[in-house]
Amino acid sequence: MSGAREQFGSRIGFILAAAGSAVGIGNLVGFPVGAAKNGGGAFLLMYAIFVFAICLPVMLAEMSVGRKARKDPLGAYRILGGNSAGWKLAGWLSIVTPFMIAVFYMVITIWILGYLIEVVTGNLDVLANPAMFGEFTQSSSIFAYMAGVVGIVYLILQGGVKEGIEKAAKLLMPSLFFMLLALVIFVLFQDNAMAGVRFYLIPDFSKITAEVINGALSQAFFSLSLGMGIMITYGSYIDNRADVPGSAKLVAITDTAVAFTAGLMILPAIFSFNPQTNPADLSESSVSMIFTFLPKIFLALQASIGYVGASVVAGIFFLLVFFAAITSLVSIFEVPVAALMDEKDINRKPALVVLGILLIILACFGAMSFGISEFFTSFTSYAGANKSFFDIVIDIFYETILPLNGFLICIFVIYRWKKHNFNAALDEGAPNYKGSFFEKYVDMSVGTFIPVILLVIFVNTVAVKYFGVSLFG
Repeated sequence: MSGAREQFGSRIGFILAAAGSAVGIGNLVGFPVGAAKNGGGAFLLMYAIFVFAICLPVMLAEMSVGRKARKDPLGAYRILGGNSAGWKLAGWLSIVTPFMIAVFYMVITIWILGYLIEVVTGNLDVLANPAMFGEFTQSSSIFAYMAGVVGIVYLILQGGVKEGIEKAAKLLMPSLFFMLLALVIFVLFQDNAMAGVRFYLIPDFSKITAEVINGALSQAFFSLSLGMGIMITYGSYIDNRADVPGSAKLVAITDTAVAFTAGLMILPAIFSFNPQTNPADLSESSVSMIFTFLPKIFLALQASIGYVGASVVAGIFFLLVFFAAITSLVSIFEVPVAALMDEKDINRKPALVVLGILLIILACFGAMSFGISEFFTSFTSYAGANKSFFDIVIDIFYETILPLNGFLICIFVIYRWKKHNFNAALDEGAPNYKGSFFEKYVDMSVGTFIPVILLVIFVNTVAVKYFGVSLFG
């Protein structure tokens, strides 16, 4: 790509864009469901610990590599890794992973847009029908919604970093958070909501089991968009004078605040509007939570605020989730776009067209994995379970590869790029970081226990997902 590399126009623009990539459906629904299934307050406590003890140092590793190399993940591994074939493979993993994650994220975003339109047109009662989700995913209308999502993503990305991604994040992220706060206030004034608040905020330490710990760590790692090459790519757009450690802290705080606030909305809502629901029975799937459970909650509101009022609340929520999905999708797709621009020296618009066409084709395959096409619905099987094309994309590129990519970046910055270079890169633009306790902790943790934990997660995921066995019995 000719000319100077694009940069974010402001620190707040970078922070909101990076937070936008991290804040997504997992925060707004996956996190509350994880908390409901894993002890409420116990899960919340472990999640907060893992965000700042493990995920924050990994984020610093990714951002510092990106800023130093001024390249996409593939170029960064190549330049800082001395053209090593092994590290080039790590770079390719960091490019292919976000592209394939964008495939299934595109499908989910299409569903969200479809449900948003259904709510706006007065069909909340239809959505509350348990059979509606299956009928919707098998209808041809999803391809019309796909065109809408593609158009929105293209308009944001074709504007580039400063005029596209940064401007969108400055508008969408504050709007998202304020809408979420408004819904929290509404829910907390409902009957029996405080029972959900107590369950959510007061930890029961007896519930901190190996399963809860693993679930909290996985949710924290995935929630912050680590292992997708996003923070490497965004790091390459940061000015050398910027305070990377300070910015990373704010991204982590923002992401955690959104997840926490979403939990403060959904868990009290469960106790208030459906008090007989056993949290242990809630699905771990964020997709199921959004498209089957929440419409029933919103429909239940009509007793107190009427059908129109309930539809307005539901519309605000689905608009909020749509904003979160779009900001995440834009950030995820920017990684392969930036790589194609850098590695093939082409402009942004041609890169968007080439990768956009491929993304649409694969997203169509994913959308047809729910009954429209028998071929894609029953694509293969492993570990005793039938898997659709959509399932395979999630299993491989979300569940399996992300912790591996996290492990690789830790090993890379400490043992290939070298620890002193890593520390020097973080010191640049951050005078308060050098010699601080935070620097000593990051320096120690990234080279010791963090990669060990991520490697164990990766190996256990492979064993469970593809062979039906667990390292932990």
